[in-house]
Amino acid sequence: MTVEAVMQQERAVRVAEGQAAEPVIEVEDLSLTFETADGPVFALSEVNLTVRAGDFVSFIGPSGCGKTTLLRVIADLERQSTGRLSVNGVSPEAARLARAYGYVFQAPALYPWRTVDRNVMLPLEIMGLSVAERRERAARYLELVNLKGFEKKFPWQLSGGMQQRVSIARALCFEPDLLLMDEPFGALDEITRDHLNEQLLRLWERTGKTVVFVTHSIPEAVFLSSRIVVMSPRPGRIIDVIDCNLPRDRTLDIRESGDFAEIAHRVRAGLRAGHSYDD
Repeated sequence: MTVEAVMQQERAVRVAEGQAAEPVIEVEDLSLTFETADGPVFALSEVNLTVRAGDFVSFIGPSGCGKTTLLRVIADLERQSTGRLSVNGVSPEAARLARAYGYVFQAPALYPWRTVDRNVMLPLEIMGLSVAERRERAARYLELVNLKGFEKKFPWQLSGGMQQRVSIARALCFEPDLLLMDEPFGALDEITRDHLNEQLLRLWERTGKTVVFVTHSIPEAVFLSSRIVVMSPRPGRIIDVIDCNLPRDRTLDIRESGDFAEIAHRVRAGLRAGHSYDD
């Protein structure tokens, strides 16, 4: 059975079990204030959000609005000051300890002295999986991100886009149902970014993962997402949550369609309403 067939089968099982509609992330009246030597910094204010299984949710807003901070709170890398947040019905800390999510950072964060496959296998080594299981999973997920044949290369022998695909494979290798992605393609050129957007969309289709994605790009958010969360300048609030009802098997050509333009216009209007273009 091919990797794609296995992924589709796993997704079908999840849907059959009724998991597709279950809440994965629930945020209620969440606020976060950082205490600094110069006084408090109000990062997030009264955020309410539900992310359901199988969603692809993008956070978009101006720099410094709290998109990444909210993602980090979900991942238990920051703690909220007030409010409630649960991941799979438990606290972010419990979800982290249960390895309930994979996290893809803005930079690939690969070890230059480890080959591609050994970078992917690192979480599996920490988990204590057998050598055979580690190798099988690394091969499977490198194939899934179209890097079969590059297993023994080192990160410095790969392009920036290929390095980020290794990072995605590493985040997927311990098979979480939730993938958190912090603007993973922001530093790449437009052509590479478009290519990886298409690959990520296919990956989401094939695996049925729940994805939470941070971006500054309106076209990227509209192209990838099932829902788009528009955030205000700091302190970050949710201005709008936009359903993106484009076909799941969309291609880049859909960006020329009227439906795409209408959704992008609503995102842009939300950003303007939040004074995102003010200094």
